[in-house]
Amino acid sequence: MRALFSLVGDIRRLALPYFRSEERWSAIGLLAAVVALELAWVGATVLINEWNVAFYNAIQDKDFPAFQTQILVFCGLAAGAIVVAVYQIYLKQWLEIRWRRWLTRRYLDAWLSDDVHYRLRLTGDAADNPDQRISEDVQLFVGRTISLGIGLLGSVVSLLSFSIILWNLSGPLALNLFGRDLNVPGYLFWAALLYAAFGTLVAHFIGRPLVKLNYDQQRYEADFRVDLVRVRENGEQIALLDGAGAEERKLDGRFSHIWTNFFGVMRAQKRLTWFTSGYGQISIIFPYVVVAPAYFAGQIQLGQLMQTASAFSSVQSAFSFFITSYVSLAEWASVVQRLTGFEAAIAAARSGQGRDAFAGAAHAEGPALALHDLEVRLPGGAPLIASAALSIAPGERVLVTGPSGAGKTTLLRAIAGVWPYGSGTVHRRAGHRLMVLPQKPYVPAGRLDVALAYPRPAAEVPPALMAQVLAAVGLEPLARRLDEEALWPHVLSLGEQQRLSIARALLDPPDVLLLDEATSALDEPAEAMLYGLIAQRLPQATIISIGHRATLRPLHQRVLHLSGTQAPRTLAPAGPPALQPA
Repeated sequence: MRALFSLVGDIRRLALPYFRSEERWSAIGLLAAVVALELAWVGATVLINEWNVAFYNAIQDKDFPAFQTQILVFCGLAAGAIVVAVYQIYLKQWLEIRWRRWLTRRYLDAWLSDDVHYRLRLTGDAADNPDQRISEDVQLFVGRTISLGIGLLGSVVSLLSFSIILWNLSGPLALNLFGRDLNVPGYLFWAALLYAAFGTLVAHFIGRPLVKLNYDQQRYEADFRVDLVRVRENGEQIALLDGAGAEERKLDGRFSHIWTNFFGVMRAQKRLTWFTSGYGQISIIFPYVVVAPAYFAGQIQLGQLMQTASAFSSVQSAFSFFITSYVSLAEWASVVQRLTGFEAAIAAARSGQGRDAFAGAAHAEGPALALHDLEVRLPGGAPLIASAALSIAPGERVLVTGPSGAGKTTLLRAIAGVWPYGSGTVHRRAGHRLMVLPQKPYVPAGRLDVALAYPRPAAEVPPALMAQVLAAVGLEPLARRLDEEALWPHVLSLGEQQRLSIARALLDPPDVLLLDEATSALDEPAEAMLYGLIAQRLPQATIISIGHRATLRPLHQRVLHLSGTQAPRTLAPAGPPALQPA
């Protein structure tokens, strides 16, 4: 029972925000229309139930004119029911896509803002496969919530409507128990209730394992899909390493989880289907078995028999809502668990350790960048880098060196404000914009001009300026392909991608530019040319580079080295400036 209340609370927390959002009036209006159409559908079934009396009595009495009249009545009822069914589906789908759009935008904003997506990855991605949760789970949640909610409403209204009909039709049942006469009023209603209650309890007992099995199945499917995408994106490296066999073994291992869990789903559904199918077949004949004695005793006519059997079937069907919908309910419950887990992971990433690890401070004058009492830590809390004080002047070009694994890239992440583990203060001039060029640039697929201008809209940058900058960084052949769509991460070599990344910085000049081995895939003359281009085009920009090549030293004014044989390492000058400021 506690689990049920918890599930209802989770559904409420997931569903209510949409109906309180800026779209609330359209959402409430669509929901009201769908509910009204569901009530109209129940009303149509009640009218058809009453029509059964006149129709089947006409058949029993062989009254052909009455039969013809009832056929016309049925055509009118059927036409109205068809209109209700069509517009109910249409409006349900309209509500579903609007709700899904709003909820998707909400999750995308929560996941992408404040670098939450990055923080989730650093903490081991407690919310596995966020892509699946935002795309597939949101769709399933919205669709199942509407369909099951409206279905439950229809069952409740049908139950109330047909219970009254069935109660009035059934009359009392005389029983003799232990020598005492007992009259049971509305016995057909109680028979339907007991039959459905028995079925619901048994179905829940048999189908309960499906909730966890469906949850695991969605997770295993998503893990398998993610690994397939990784193989596609890293096809060249896998081919060069002759890693097809290793990838096949890994993917086969992933699929083995799907295989094993799916057999669990099959066994659970088989057990549930044994019961629900038998329950459904018995439900077809059960109303007639219960009502037939009155008919054969001459107490009711054929019309009353059919009406009573129809009302009994409707009451029993309404009581059996949880039986017929159990598989969908189990899937819905697993989706709710996944979405609430996703929200909890996002909330933890926002409020957990390190959100404001490095306090920022802005000033109008002074150095372009200053670090005070900076201590960078690993996710587990172990210290990595310590720097008591560091000041970098505007326009200064600084190279940071150190052994591999010393934490150079992590230091840049801390300066950029995306690394959440540590303490200290990072000062930047007010209004100064910072840009980071990583060793492996992000080049989105699609149009080349969009990839070049990223993250700015391509329409904000004149094509002539794009072509001129591409030529300047050594990518002149690409200037004629700005409107071409392609998988550029696979078309361009790593060196070409690094040139493209530097072209972005020239198109949208930052005040502070951090280069994390951003030219490592280029030869030394090309590297020197690009650094010269940055110095020429961005003379006021403060440059901090990470690199291992000795040829980088003459291209900077100061060299800092992460010294120390063990963590925490400290930043210390690596000798006199290699290049005097101009």
